[in-house]
Amino acid sequence: QAQLVESGGGLVQAGGSLRLSCAASGRTISQYGMGWFRQAPGKEREFVAAMTDWSGSSTAYADSVKGRFTISRDNARNTVYLQMNSLKPEDTAVYYCAASIAKYTSRVYYTEREYDSWGQGTQVTVSS
Repeated sequence: QAQLVESGGGLVQAGGSLRLSCAASGRTISQYGMGWFRQAPGKEREFVAAMTDWSGSSTAYADSVKGRFTISRDNARNTVYLQMNSLKPEDTAVYYCAASIAKYTSRVYYTEREYDSWGQGTQVTVSS
């Protein structure tokens, strides 16, 4: 399993932006699908965004964030990012990054069971 450490969360006003980072060790993340999930208070963790490993170039987003969030990866830094623009109060949650179980599949993974490495989470709070 990879060790993943998220950072970049914080408090921001509605309409603002944040960029979350997920630094990985113990695994070359370019070989794996990577994803971001979030969990709001009192709710289950939900899918936010994902991207394929290096053999593919696909990304996927939850409808609620499509057009506002962008997932990307810096292979040299072994880091995944989530750029979040036009933030809304309903984006308030703890955000987690995850690395997939399988590698070299060129697939995007949408469910938690397809990931085996998780970060500790970073809090994002959007005020109205």
